[in-house]
Amino acid sequence: MAVLIDSLKGGLRIGQTASVLAKRGFRWISGDRPSNPKLLRHVFEELGATYIKLGQFIASSPTFFPKEYVEEFQYCLDRTPPFEFSLVKKIVETELGKPIAQVYAYVDPKPLASASIAQVHAAKLLSGEDVVIKVQKPGVENILLTDLNFLYVAAKSVEYLAPKISWTSLSGVVEEIQKTMMEECDFIKEANNLQVFREFLRDTQNDDVVVPKVYPHASSRRVLTMERFFGVSLTDLETIRTYCDDPERTLITAMNTWFSSLTQCEFFHADVHAGNLMVLENGKIGFIDFGIVGRINPGTWEAVSDFISSIMIGNFDGMADAMIRIGITDGNVNVNSLSADLKGLFNKLDVMVPDYSSGPIREEEDINGLLMEMVRVGEENGLHFPREFALLLKQFLYFDRYVHVLAPELDMFVDDRLNLLH
Repeated sequence: MAVLIDSLKGGLRIGQTASVLAKRGFRWISGDRPSNPKLLRHVFEELGATYIKLGQFIASSPTFFPKEYVEEFQYCLDRTPPFEFSLVKKIVETELGKPIAQVYAYVDPKPLASASIAQVHAAKLLSGEDVVIKVQKPGVENILLTDLNFLYVAAKSVEYLAPKISWTSLSGVVEEIQKTMMEECDFIKEANNLQVFREFLRDTQNDDVVVPKVYPHASSRRVLTMERFFGVSLTDLETIRTYCDDPERTLITAMNTWFSSLTQCEFFHADVHAGNLMVLENGKIGFIDFGIVGRINPGTWEAVSDFISSIMIGNFDGMADAMIRIGITDGNVNVNSLSADLKGLFNKLDVMVPDYSSGPIREEEDINGLLMEMVRVGEENGLHFPREFALLLKQFLYFDRYVHVLAPELDMFVDDRLNLLH
């Protein structure tokens, strides 16, 4: 019976997808014709959870997708209408196996946030602690599986019909997205990630950074109850100044914590947007939302470290060598040719000089564009970069934004207070 119900739900979801595509097609025929990237983003947002996540994957993956799509999907927002509190209550009670009043003294019926996979409510435990409850949206796993299975079959079909693009492994990309999304649906894994990161902070004697405490008796695979942090995002400079005397030092601490996790923790936080990094009222830094993490092997990180070092001194041969070690290739890559192309790119953009006399460009959009151009040059020379490299680049871009707000004079590539390469 359960299999039949799931099949019916899957069929309904495919019907919903076809309906959205048909409506968009009709509007296009009627003259509503935005650019292809914008059209695709609007379709993804209408299709919901899976496609919103896929859009965000595109936004953070210049290694896989054309520049115009990467730029357009920066606007793909992970905000969706909340579902009714009565349903929240039902899910929580089903997952925890007891009435909600036996766990919480109070739950705010108005959500603090509502994203594609879950929504978050403020609450207070019977024992008095202020907490937040992350509740998975009903039916989201079935939607994800149906959508991703459909996309996988479509990708396999494209690879069969166009063998020349099979090197990009569209089906492999879909499989990786599916793995990431299904992990994000398992709040037990997120709770474990929080514990591992807490142990990393303890082992590195880092008392300036904290992660939320998890309450296991009020958590399950679809419900996660965590300590509530009170503070502001890392971009709220005015409020941060009331919490601590040196916002720049606060930013450096957050960045050094993340950098050290690349080599001293079994994963790194792979979504450090402003909402997931907080400055708390006591001046400490809170890392939250460990649903998305990345893992990088020592060899790859060594190559990334060499890549960054080479950028700092304008060593194009070093950049080329590091990029080849980072990337995946189905043939031999000419290091001299890649080096020459990188030098030509830097000279063309005139954004950096080897002796750093004028310093690197500080405009966020130009840094973003430069990194994507470097990836493009690598791919033109036969390289294909792993997803983890794209995730790393994305986090560097986030930190560059925070530098603009909190420490505009700081240069994260040369400031000796930053343990960028340690």
